Amino acid sequence: MAGRLCLHLPLFKIGRLTANPLFRFNIPFVYEDSKHSLKHSFANMQLSLLQGLAALAATTGAAAFKPACIAGTEKLAAEALAGIAELSKNNPGSSCTVETAAKRQEWSALSVSDRIAYTDAVRCLMEKPSLLDPVEVPGAKSRYDDFVAIHINQTFAIHGTANFLSWHRYFTWVYEQALRNECGYEGYQPYWNWGKYAFDPLGSPLFDGSAGSIGGNGKFAPHGCTNGLGNGINCIPAGAGGGCVETGPFAGMSVNLGPVFSAFDSPDVVLVDSLFKHNPRCLRRDINVWVSSNWTTDHDSKSLITQSADILTFQNAMQGDFPNGVYGVHSGGHYTLGGDPGADFFSSTGDPAFWLHHAQVDRTWWIWQNYKSAEERLEAIGGTITISNQPPSRDGTLDDIIDMGILADSRPIKELMSTVGLKGGPLCYVYV
Repeated sequence: MAGRLCLHLPLFKIGRLTANPLFRFNIPFVYEDSKHSLKHSFANMQLSLLQGLAALAATTGAAAFKPACIAGTEKLAAEALAGIAELSKNNPGSSCTVETAAKRQEWSALSVSDRIAYTDAVRCLMEKPSLLDPVEVPGAKSRYDDFVAIHINQTFAIHGTANFLSWHRYFTWVYEQALRNECGYEGYQPYWNWGKYAFDPLGSPLFDGSAGSIGGNGKFAPHGCTNGLGNGINCIPAGAGGGCVETGPFAGMSVNLGPVFSAFDSPDVVLVDSLFKHNPRCLRRDINVWVSSNWTTDHDSKSLITQSADILTFQNAMQGDFPNGVYGVHSGGHYTLGGDPGADFFSSTGDPAFWLHHAQVDRTWWIWQNYKSAEERLEAIGGTITISNQPPSRDGTLDDIIDMGILADSRPIKELMSTVGLKGGPLCYVYV
């Protein structure tokens, strides 16, 4: 994909965003920093046009999915892989090299049979009994729920913090190991390349609802805008879903934990009154192209990587600038899914697409770490140990411990900085 020519049409300004005359339907856009948010009426019009164009394509026989250009980040990823290979030569004591490392692939690069093998393993984890104490965590009914519960329990200590990236890196790796060791999965954790699907997520092989997808959109159910930023700015226009997912491998799935603090405005979504209460319900999605085309394009990811000179700038930009209406790629991915539990800060892990999203979060950090100044960036950490430093707290350090509870052994952050074990630790994988 590296070297592919990307097409950019003339752009015009709409409030806080820059867009092209085709309303970014399969065309990249450029984000411009401004304190002005999109007017909600325009957002609704934009979403309607995007959905209308998609519907027109479907009725005229032109519904075949066309991935967006991702040449920008693909080039950076190739440079990151080369950077790791170079560093590995200078670390002959490591048993993990680019050649021997597990290869994490993009979802669409997997064969349909390999995708089904992955979702079969996820469903297997959902069928195995929980290892958590049922008195302490009554809502955890399966091994899959064990992961959801750990994320719920630590939410305020793992977002907007120095350990945000390393905690989720380890969390995703531990989940990958559970799929392999407990459910016989022979592959590795795939990732969702946001930019590839940003202009047509519903038509993509990830969310088209086929047997080889990660499940489709929810059935339409009335719902309001999703107040993802919590301040009313850029409230996400209601999409065409909102109800239960009825297509793909997770049709009929039961979500057991949460929602604790959902941004999804639906009369069918009721918050739990205790953190680990059992609350069985269907998986709901409202897959939203307005979010994905505004905050998860390849241009967004490339800009994040190349314009972040230090780790604190990088992770803050990734997680969004909520007061100024910016979701960032992290929140942008979560709210592309929307629904329940996807729009819940605490229990978003309950949607199986969470893991592909966070593999891409990790991949984006992996590229930033390794595409230049790799040795220095493998020790880069920034931020404090409380969410957005509230209440004010000390800076995080490489010696801080990542606690996975019953899921895995605790490890210091320094052991999780390199995905090929250059700083010690169990990790041995790269992204291809």
